[in-house]
Amino acid sequence: MKYSLFYSHIYLILFILIIVFISTGLEAGTTPKEKLKNITSKLRCMTCQNQTIYDSDAEFSLTIKDLIKEKLKNNESEKEIVDFIVNRYGEYILFEPKMSKQNIFLWIFPFIILAISLVFLIIRIKKNTDK
Repeated sequence: MKYSLFYSHIYLILFILIIVFISTGLEAGTTPKEKLKNITSKLRCMTCQNQTIYDSDAEFSLTIKDLIKEKLKNNESEKEIVDFIVNRYGEYILFEPKMSKQNIFLWIFPFIILAISLVFLIIRIKKNTDK
């Protein structure tokens, strides 16, 4: 009985390890098309209104796609490509801005509004219960 429980745990651990190795191997072997889609889905088309470069057919988007394809052929990493494009066009091109000193307010502002709203809600509730 103890041996079968021991072996079932070993099989479970082996199964998990195999899944981990397969999943990391699949990501490393992504095709250039998948990498292009992944990168261009994170970038905003500067001529379209809030459309990704991947979805856009504007001239700007086609130029950026060609640029990314060229950089992928040169074996540059996704981070290097995105950093290059951000340096060239500014951080506005990213759909999800990076956390930095310049845009910390963008990340904190919703929480400030939530805190202020909660304070007013608590004050309002207390006024109504005092009557």
